Order: sequence, then C-alpha cells, then structure tokens
Amino acid sequence: MNLSMFINGTWVQALDGRQREVRNPATGEVIAYAAEGSAEDAKLAIQAARAAFDSGVWCDLPAAVRAAYLFDIAGKLDERAEELSVLETLDNGKPLRETKIDLSDAAACFRYYAGLITKPSGQTYEVADPVQTIVVHEPVGVCGLIVPWNYPLLMAVWKLAPALAAGNTVVFKPSEMTPVTAVKLFEIFEQAGLPPGTANLVMGAGAAVGHELAESQFVDKVSFTGGTVTGRSIMRAAAGNIKKISLELGGKSPNIVFEDSDLELAVDYALFAIFANQGQVCSAGSRLLLQENIHDAFIERLAERARAIKVGPGLSEGTEMGPLVSEMHMEKVLGYIRQGQEEGAKLVCGGNRLTEEGLGSGYFVEPTIFTDTTPSMSIVREEIFGPVLVIQTFTDEADAIRVANDSPYGLAAGVFTNDGAKALRVIKKVRAGITWINTYHNTYNEAPWGGYKQSGIGRGLGTFGLQEFQEVKQININLDVQPIGWFEQ
Repeated sequence: MNLSMFINGTWVQALDGRQREVRNPATGEVIAYAAEGSAEDAKLAIQAARAAFDSGVWCDLPAAVRAAYLFDIAGKLDERAEELSVLETLDNGKPLRETKIDLSDAAACFRYYAGLITKPSGQTYEVADPVQTIVVHEPVGVCGLIVPWNYPLLMAVWKLAPALAAGNTVVFKPSEMTPVTAVKLFEIFEQAGLPPGTANLVMGAGAAVGHELAESQFVDKVSFTGGTVTGRSIMRAAAGNIKKISLELGGKSPNIVFEDSDLELAVDYALFAIFANQGQVCSAGSRLLLQENIHDAFIERLAERARAIKVGPGLSEGTEMGPLVSEMHMEKVLGYIRQGQEEGAKLVCGGNRLTEEGLGSGYFVEPTIFTDTTPSMSIVREEIFGPVLVIQTFTDEADAIRVANDSPYGLAAGVFTNDGAKALRVIKKVRAGITWINTYHNTYNEAPWGGYKQSGIGRGLGTFGLQEFQEVKQININLDVQPIGWFEQ
C-alpha cells in the first residue's frame, strides 16, 4: 500500500520523493509506505488552503450546503466501516472491537456538526442609541490540525468535522506512525467533492510539517492533540503571528475509589480505565486512589483480573488488549517499569514484554500494576501512556482530593462511591476537565473535551469545539442615519 498526500485536490508524493515505512505493531511487518512530507510540502498545502479560504469557495457556502457535504461524508464512513476498522487495527494495533466503535463515533461526529451549524447562532442586543447590535460567528481561516497515533481516525474527525463545519480550510497532519486511515478519510473527502484546497493532507515528522504549521504566518489557528512537551513547542512557534491555538495534552488522571463502593464494579472500571487501548489514552485512569482500609482486598481482586486479560493481535478472536504502537514506544514504557522498580515501588503483576505464543515479533506488554508508591516517583508524576497502573492510598475525603490534585496535569478524573453527595463534593474539588462518577471513559460528541493545568488549552467537541474554530464579530447598525454633530464646524 502506497500512501500519498492530498494537496489542492490532487494526490501527490513528497517533493523530495521520500517515504516512510508504516508497520503493523502486532507483527512488526511493513503494511504501507507513506509519503514523507517536509516543510516545503507543508508550505504548498498551506498556500492551497489560504487561496481556497480567501476565495470563499467553502466558507461562503450556506451552512446547509456545508452540512450536506458532512452528512455525505458520514454516510460514506458508514459504508466503509468494516474496511476502515480493519485498517485501523492493522495500523494502530488496538482490538477490532475498539476500532469498530471508533468508526461509529467518527461518523456520528460528522453528523453532529452537520446538524449543529444549521441551528440558531449569534446574539442581538438592544442598546441605548438607535443602533442594533448583532454578534455573528465566522470561520477563523486556515487551520493546521495535528493529531496523535492512539485514535488515528477518531481524533482526526474530532478536529476536521468542526473545523470544516465552521467554514475553515484545513491542513491536516496525522501521526507519521498511523497515517493509513487518514488517507482513506481524504479519499472520502475527494469522493464527496469538497472544493480543491478546502482539506489538505500532509504526512511527515512533527519537527518538519508540524513546526511549519505552527510557525507559518498564513495559518490562523493550530489545533494539536499530543504530548505536553510538543504543546509547549507549538505555543512558542505560534507566537510569531499570535495565531489561535487549541492544545489537548497529557494526563495522569486519578481514579478515586471510596470504601463504600461496590468492589466488583469498581475493579471492573479500574481495569477499563487503564487497560483499554493498551493504556494509550490521554484520559486513562493511570493513578488508582484507594481508601486505605480496602487496599489489600481491592488489589488482590484487581491483580487477579489483570492477569487474566487476553493480550494478542487486534484482529485475533477474543483479544482484549493489543500491542503498543511501536517498538520505540514499547521500550519507553518498559523503561518506566524498570524505573518504578528502581525507585522502590512494588510490582504486583505484569512488567514484562510478551513474546510467547507468537507475540515475539510484536510490541506487547503485560498489564502492569504497582503498589507502595510515593508521590515523587516518576511513574506517579509522569505520563507513561501504556498499560501501567500506579496505586496510591488516601485516608478520607479531604485527603483523596489532595492526592488527586497533586499533579501538574488536570485532564480527567473518576470517583467511585455509593454516596451521591460525597461523589459530587469530591468531583467538584478535583481540578480536571473531564470527570466521571461510578463510570469511566464515557465520551460524547455533544460534550466538551479538554483539561485544566498542563493538560491543555481550549475544548474540543460539543458547541465548545465548534467555537474553537470560529471568530466572534460584533456588528453595529445605525437605525437612524443622521449626522452626529460632534464637531461644530
């Protein structure tokens, strides 16, 4: 499979002809060769997006017409859902049951924003003078969209759907490790007949393509999902023309379990919170906070169930957890596990690369749990982005809030308790943008997504996600056109 870039309505290779191997993380085998774009390729895409936006070929279309395009795209995603789910699993590694959900959510996201842009918008004011003041929303302009590899297609749609719905033109950069379904999505854009230059796809390294998007004077906004270190770099680069930025960054999210919780239910969700998608989720419940007097019983049951998780290739029947996305990332996760042991944490289960039963050529790591941690440990402070759970303890409600908030991140949090009032008191005190009570990981196109502190700037999804791609304009209309007479002569 050879993957090309899509610039100004045309499929093209990189200017210098370079390509990158794309590997199946379950086997290490090459599944595709992707065009490896450079800053020069990004400049061409930006020029195309700039010209398309300034011409009004997309932004001047009535909202209902843009909505019709998005509904058509959603329908085409549904038609190709089986094919795209398999490609997503081959590309990313996650089990097929997860990629099927991602495909369904992606189509629903296009439909949500297609419906939203035809609904009432803006405001009107009755002001003191004979003036009518109205407020309207307009597209920002050219938007650079950069997504990670953990949800290749869904994260793409979370940005592309609202950006296009709002009338912007875009330059999209997928992760260089997982570009396959992004290319297929742009094939759908072509089939749907989006005007040339409206949506452009450039593949390549973040240091080249991503940096050009962040730095370019012709890009009006950058929306990035990924690591906090890269987020800081984008902020610095974006300062050149004071472009708007949205950053959805890292997390080290607390999942708080009180002694009055249903143990089996809380164990079930604790496993899901960290081991879904191999722990490669920014909002993963990677810190499990247990009230002290349930610690031992909880850990015993948790470890028992973690050891029973079926790890294997995402396309294999019965697989519950797949491989990590790449060999490099696997080694990073294994390095954190070694560091946790060296710092004195107790390894309760897991901790190893899996190589038996035909897994040796893939990037598989056991579900891993650490206890006896301290707040200063790297495995407690830093985002591992893998199937590694660290256990912390607390004494009472106030202590749970203190431990939960002892992090530079503030993306997500969960609370498990049978006391509804306590649950609400605690969740309101936890400094996080996405929270759950007696559940975890629920995500909805209708509700905002984003975090506090170093977990980012801005919100995606919902009406908030559309507003991230819109400017707000005030228009004042004089209803009694007479000379003002401010000056006598």
